[in-house]
Amino acid sequence: MRVKAPHRPLSSSGITRVVASAADRAGLGRLGAHALRHTAASEMVRAGVSLPDISQVLRHRRLTTTAIYAKVDPEGLRLVARPWPSGGA
Repeated sequence: MRVKAPHRPLSSSGITRVVASAADRAGLGRLGAHALRHTAASEMVRAGVSLPDISQVLRHRRLTTTAIYAKVDPEGLRLVARPWPSGGA
């Protein structure tokens, strides 16, 4: 919601401007709301948060949409992956 009148929800472009301005003040360079959502989702995955819970935080209707945002860390997967079976079928 806006602090000043008219009191209504921010548009998506308004949110992008707020995120870009905050990133600029923090010295992060050019950063948009979309990148922020990807980072938040990926960090939640890394912390062990379930996909349905991440979906709720991001306010997605479909888990497939959340899966696009919640990228898996390949290096992290290597640490927990089991070796490929060497035997044949």
